[in-house]
Amino acid sequence: MTDSGAVLPWLVIRQDEGGNRYRVGRYATRAEAERVADRLETRGRQQLYVVERADRAAT
Repeated sequence: MTDSGAVLPWLVIRQDEGGNRYRVGRYATRAEAERVADRLETRGRQQLYVVERADRAAT
């Protein structure tokens, strides 16, 4: 939960060529997270953006 009390279970993760992973953002729905990941991928960089559930990303 965030300070506002909203539950944001979906993460957008950026993975670079070296395998390093960085959280880009947290979102309320999978559809919202996928839209963000798709938009970031269209920028043309050689980065991989994946959508994961927060509870799965921690394991």
